[in-house]
Amino acid sequence: MPPLPFAIYHEHPDWFRPLFAELDRRGIPSVRLDPRAHLYDPAEGRPPYALLFNRMSPSAYLRGGVQGMFFTLSYLAHLERVGLPVVNGLSAFTLETSKGRQLTLLKGLGLPYPKARVINHPARAGEAAAGLRFPVVVKANVGGSGAGIVRFDSPLDLVRAAAEGRLDFGVDHTALVQEFVPARGGHITRVETLGGKYLYAIKVFMTGESFNLCPADICQRSDGVELVRAACPVDAPKTGLKVEGYTPPPDVIRACERIMQAAGIDVGGIEYMVDDRDGTLVYYDVNALSNFVADAVTVIGFDPFARLVDYLERRAG
Repeated sequence: MPPLPFAIYHEHPDWFRPLFAELDRRGIPSVRLDPRAHLYDPAEGRPPYALLFNRMSPSAYLRGGVQGMFFTLSYLAHLERVGLPVVNGLSAFTLETSKGRQLTLLKGLGLPYPKARVINHPARAGEAAAGLRFPVVVKANVGGSGAGIVRFDSPLDLVRAAAEGRLDFGVDHTALVQEFVPARGGHITRVETLGGKYLYAIKVFMTGESFNLCPADICQRSDGVELVRAACPVDAPKTGLKVEGYTPPPDVIRACERIMQAAGIDVGGIEYMVDDRDGTLVYYDVNALSNFVADAVTVIGFDPFARLVDYLERRAG
């Protein structure tokens, strides 16, 4: 019998080209499933795949994929019931699609994060910001790629925006009002994990007010070396972001592994920064859909897609 294919469940046209290239290089058959136009029968048994790798993005609604967001939750529950191995399954995607749940997880693990309140109506925005240090940001509960995040420098600005209907609560009409943290050194750190264990980390040096820190979109190392962006969209050079490889302290690595293991995230990334106001390290984003840095060999010294496919092969048994 021919080997069963790996099912790659994704909607973005560029991000996973290196993954498919590595699968092809090894002769591993794969099929592409599009979350934006999919179907399943709850009565059917296990589908004919070795495994399913869930690469559904919370930012899919920006690309005409909103119908895939909540469909994916029910589809993953179905696959869990029929016993198909799923990488980044229901637990991971449930956390991926709720920044509020991410903060609950961090609080439960005793890890620091920027102070925030979760609301479901603009009328509560001013009240939610009471006691927070300004500036604050309002960010949609279901986000991705920095979508919909807006900074407010004063309570009056926030209240006025709420009254004028200028707050974007996203597809589930829920949002965070959260302290804006000035990053010490002008950078955040992104830690990537695989199988619940540390894989690598990078520093991302920010410019301007962009909240989109997707590592696959970064086109330069911090020393100015241009990166080969095999997975980047055509507008990637406009971001102005720069990146460098980095190894976090051991206690941070252990904390990131705890987060991913508690979340059930098989492949993902965690972003943290040091608050320049008081030197506190805060974790602020947990990603189940985490893109590896562009031209990884130049930045971190190895190809993470090769290790990812090693992991997929082990999971497929």
